[in-house]
Amino acid sequence: MASVKFIQPDGSEKIVDVPEGTSLMTAAIDNGVEGILGDCGGACSCATCHCYIDDAYFAKLPEAADVEKSMLEFAVEPKENSRLGCQVQVTEELSGLVVHIPESQY
Repeated sequence: MASVKFIQPDGSEKIVDVPEGTSLMTAAIDNGVEGILGDCGGACSCATCHCYIDDAYFAKLPEAADVEKSMLEFAVEPKENSRLGCQVQVTEELSGLVVHIPESQY
């Protein structure tokens, strides 16, 4: 299990334990984290699981695939540290990961 901290736009935090191999999107939805919608169910065909990865962990992630990069163009206010939660798999190396939730997914 890895610990992941989700931070809402208002600064409130929720720390959840996530089994290795689970996507950030699934971890958020399963633990009632507001702001991660996952409308496509993890098929990388929407951007409603858009999130910002804390800079301390961003470099530990594999590079986003082309399909994810293309889909991020539809996210609201994408940044350099934007990722789609459905495409980020939690590993033990990512324990302590900090994920910021955007103001909106629309």
